[in-house]
Amino acid sequence: MTYPSQQNQPINLWAEDDRPREKLQNIGKQNLSNAELLAILLGSGSRNKTAVQLADEILNEYENSLRALSHSQIKELTKFRGMGEAKAITLIAAMELGERRLREEAKSRTRITKSMVAYEAIQPHFLNLKHEEFWILCLNNANEILEICKISEGGLSHTPADPRIIFQKAIEVRATRIILTHNHPSGNLYPSHSDINLTKKIAEGGRILDIMVVDHLIYTDNGYYSMADENKMP
Repeated sequence: MTYPSQQNQPINLWAEDDRPREKLQNIGKQNLSNAELLAILLGSGSRNKTAVQLADEILNEYENSLRALSHSQIKELTKFRGMGEAKAITLIAAMELGERRLREEAKSRTRITKSMVAYEAIQPHFLNLKHEEFWILCLNNANEILEICKISEGGLSHTPADPRIIFQKAIEVRATRIILTHNHPSGNLYPSHSDINLTKKIAEGGRILDIMVVDHLIYTDNGYYSMADENKMP
């Protein structure tokens, strides 16, 4: 976003209809660009650039991707002229609040009717992770989500998943069904041999405890693999 006629003027000298704060008040938050919303968080720019120009610069560095920006660190952000530590912390906090809102929505009594619904429910927990994590979706007999539980956290290509912890979590929330899910930061959609063997082991344990293992999803930011959809569930 650029305002050629106002480019070198402080925002408080812009026409009122062009100022981000006033625009939000007058025409609603949905009508502001990402740069304008970000500028409101920043509050100010630097001596030679407005908050909107600083926001534009930051967004351009992250290829205009809020997903990429949400992974930024304080040290990265403070490299921009006009971006001090306090502004960086404010931005990171705002991004985290957005992700927590998504997680809250995913925990509502969503009914899992197909693998895509499960993928969308777990997405806020895996989004942009650089390491592997293992989670389960705990369901009731109506396939409604009772709880989404983190089981373990690992490295770039592996995370342990102890069946005892998995079933302990499921029993705590009185789940009768569970969906296993873990992410592949590499973007590889397909399960490894160890993924398949683990699924078989957990499914066998579930039959003993009368807890059905419905599916095992392999998550990536660009898609997923469902063992149930591919008829690979034991």
